[in-house]
Amino acid sequence: MRCIVAALAACVLAATGAWAECPADALGTARTLTVDPGLHGRIGTMQYRETLPLDDKEVVLTFDDGPLPPYSTRILDILAEHCVKATFFIVGQQAREFPKVVRRVYDEGHTVATHSEHHPRAFDRLPAPRVAEEIDGGLASTATALGDAGAPAPFFRVPGLRTSRVTEAYLAAHAMTIWSADVVADDWRHIPARKVVQRALQRLAAKRKGVLLLHDIQPATALALPNLLKELKARGYRIVHVVPSEPAKVSPTQMAVADPGRQGWPRIVEAAPAQWPSPATFGWPALFSMKDIAATEAIGETEHAAQVPWPSSMANQQDIVAPATLPGPDSQSFAAPLPFGANFALPVPDVANVTASPAPFAWIGMP
Repeated sequence: MRCIVAALAACVLAATGAWAECPADALGTARTLTVDPGLHGRIGTMQYRETLPLDDKEVVLTFDDGPLPPYSTRILDILAEHCVKATFFIVGQQAREFPKVVRRVYDEGHTVATHSEHHPRAFDRLPAPRVAEEIDGGLASTATALGDAGAPAPFFRVPGLRTSRVTEAYLAAHAMTIWSADVVADDWRHIPARKVVQRALQRLAAKRKGVLLLHDIQPATALALPNLLKELKARGYRIVHVVPSEPAKVSPTQMAVADPGRQGWPRIVEAAPAQWPSPATFGWPALFSMKDIAATEAIGETEHAAQVPWPSSMANQQDIVAPATLPGPDSQSFAAPLPFGANFALPVPDVANVTASPAPFAWIGMP
């Protein structure tokens, strides 16, 4: 049985093995925090009044949208090198595509959470049956990849942070914690790696602590992570690993994996060996619209009246770029020539159809 209770932290240390080999200058993981979904149903000050009970300069690393090799695997390598534990919010479709990577996340001691089955854009507009299908499907696909219905944590992050009363009621009824975030680094916007580091550090400095949202499907994130971890250590930050107080309970009906024939997100294509990423590769100019995200309805009961739609509550709002002026990705964003070799995959729309009819999922990497 996997040791996840904070009182058994010593057992966790012994089980992970890699921690014993940490170099003296590694950032490391300062402590393990156990979260009871019954006591912490909604966390993240970007949307809610409550967040995790962190001390000053404590940071929880979270990664969304994966797994997607080679970026997810490179990020796992970096975390192991720095002896850092994180929480991964897995997309069910990706778990079915890359089950070995999901198992690696779990086997290396990270928390495996879920992020829906297909990552639909307008999650806040889904009817109740679709909400249940997406949540249960993502949980089932992730559990299937791990071979254990109780392995995924009862933690869920809504795609795009576009939550709704229907979604929150369903998660509450199933004793699952809904995660927002305290800090984002804009790594889905195809900014260079140095900008990812800069924005993460600036916003953490403003908050003093918090849950940091990143994406393990982004090349720039994989490139930024080593420097980000080094800077966190240099500035006195400490990493907190979050685990659930008990495993998720998945019913036999929920274990039925969603229909793989449904159109999902992100689409995977093999890049040609000599190609660099270009604006067209990522569906430019048909990227997601920030106005759609900003229009997210503030939800919750009256006692949560302080909730503010994302991203209007985010620090440094001057960093937000209007869609009309958002540049396409450039070669420096991905350290061209290809940093990981020719054999890599990117989450992209059907490139052949972009010009004629932009796909509804012609965007990548939102939370």
